[in-house]
Amino acid sequence: MAYWLMKSEPDVFGIEHLKALPKKTDHWDGVRNYQARNMMRDDMKVGDQVFFYHSNCKPPAIVGIMEVTKEGYVDHTAFDPDEKYYDPKSNPDKPRWYMVDVTHVRDLKREIPLDELKSYPELANMRLVQKGNRLSIMPVEKDEWDFILSIEDDKA
Repeated sequence: MAYWLMKSEPDVFGIEHLKALPKKTDHWDGVRNYQARNMMRDDMKVGDQVFFYHSNCKPPAIVGIMEVTKEGYVDHTAFDPDEKYYDPKSNPDKPRWYMVDVTHVRDLKREIPLDELKSYPELANMRLVQKGNRLSIMPVEKDEWDFILSIEDDKA
């Protein structure tokens, strides 16, 4: 099993949106970065655990846990001109973009903000806290995952 972090703006698609869907499951569409696409297409597997991270908000924070429930497949929103993530250079015969399905597992007991994550020496090598790392999807090391869950009950 692998561990991941996936970012989304809460006003666009937040954890509350995911929880409100049937089976608390949805496809994670709209990723338009090749490195993140490759992770979804090639690396994410059913059963992998994912931190849901709210970005572009005050404060940005890890808010919950999801599970990958369908491995990478073609992101059909790239083909539809009426879709927000339409890409005229992508077509069904030669797709550019992929997505996975995720299912809400649970909310964290508290949101863990980015500033707090940055304060722990145990997380100094975590990609999320590195300067300039703006990827919307990133791997999380097992020890980082375990540490974050261990501080879930702490009062910030």
